Amino acid sequence: MQDAQQFAKEYFEAAIASDRERYFALFDDDVVVHDDGHSHQGLAAVRRWRTEVPPVRYDIHDVTGTATACTAVAEVSGDFPGSPVTLRFSFERDARGKITLLDIAP
Repeated sequence: MQDAQQFAKEYFEAAIASDRERYFALFDDDVVVHDDGHSHQGLAAVRRWRTEVPPVRYDIHDVTGTATACTAVAEVSGDFPGSPVTLRFSFERDARGKITLLDIAP
């Protein structure tokens, strides 16, 4: 399994890639994502959530943690109110390296 730095780099690259399936392949089928006061449970819900996310750019500032539980702080900029904003992405991953929990918060 990748270390926290490698994983964060892969996550943010996949998040902006034109191949959306590359991004969704990072998640477990039963993933839970908390973002902007909403919870999205299951891969189908995560797919719907991502269709509402505008195109953005991520500038990673810090990554801490382990291969199974890590946090990345990134500046997110794009065409949305309040841009740019610094957000904390907290990940939990299973033994296969799939994201089981993602919490995005200021």
